[in-house]
This record gives sequence, structure tokens and C-alpha cells, in this order.
Amino acid sequence: MQANSTRGSIVSSADDLFYRQGFEQTSFADIAEAVGISRGNFYYHFKTKDEILEAVIKRRLANTRDMLHQWEVNSSEPEERIRSFIRILIGNRGKIMRHGCPVGTMCAELAKLEHLQRDAANEVMTLFRTWLRRQFVALGHEGDSDALAMHLLARSQGIALVANAYQDENFVDAEVEQLLDWLGACAGASKRTR
Repeated sequence: MQANSTRGSIVSSADDLFYRQGFEQTSFADIAEAVGISRGNFYYHFKTKDEILEAVIKRRLANTRDMLHQWEVNSSEPEERIRSFIRILIGNRGKIMRHGCPVGTMCAELAKLEHLQRDAANEVMTLFRTWLRRQFVALGHEGDSDALAMHLLARSQGIALVANAYQDENFVDAEVEQLLDWLGACAGASKRTR
């Protein structure tokens, strides 16, 4: 049980460090120090940083699936579910302003590095895309559900990028309000065509 606990602590600390510092800038020593273990004990659990990255991506996928499932449980209305996605920007505003979006920053960094795990990291973005597409279908936008999902993903990633660059909370709040208004218009349009 202790080994699983240590392994989980390594993955959790690595996830946080990869987000705050970037994958490339995070060393074994950084992770070992954050967990409070010796490098020898560290190597018992992970031989390479790529193994840790793989575990971090699996953790992010599991956490994202859990979050999306929770949104499904919390509301039977697709509009409210999509609102939950949009509100992530408010809920994580402080982190986003300091470090950007955890999903977008990792995808961008691994793409620049041409890292073998970049497709695996992109799966988190794909989870959001697929889930949003299903919500837009349920909202009555079957024909353009993927375009709407991609628009919302692109807009939220852009908001995170600009918020990180300018450190402006008011910008985030205003953009979230615009997205919520846009979503309301989408929902209204689908009701009128039914």
C-alpha cells in the first residue's frame, strides 16, 4: 500500500510541476524534492521522466472523465452542462492567469518538443470535444455540433492564453459572460427550430 501511495504522490507532484514549470523544465530532483523522497526511492517507481509523463496524462484523463461524469449527474440539461464547462475559466481563473490552461499548455509544449506522448496528451482535449459535441446534439444542434464544440474549445483556450499574458481578471469575467450569452443564443435558436 505504501508503494502505491508513494507512486500516487509522485504522479500528483509531477502533474503540478509539469503544469507550473513545464515538462521540459521539471527534473527528477524537482519531483523527488516535492514528494520528499530520495532519488533512489524515486527510481524504484519510475525509471524515466517519460514514464512519469505517461502516468500524469492517464491521471488527467481519469480526472477529466470524472469531472464530465459529475456534470452529467448534476444536471439533465445540456445547456447547464455546457455552462459548467464555460465556468471552469472562473473556477480556475487564478491558476490560469499564472500558468495558462493545464490541458492547452501541455499539448502545446509536447507538440513543440515533438514528444511521443503528444497524441496521448491531446486525448484530454478530445475528451472535451467529444463531450461538448454530445451536449450540443442534445441541445438540438446535431448538424453543427462539432463546429460548436470546436468553437467553444478554441474560444476557451484563447481566453486562457490572453488571461495568462495580461493577468486581467476582468477580461476573464467579461469573456465568460459573453460565452454564456452565446450559449443562451444557441439554446434559444435550437428551441425555435423544434
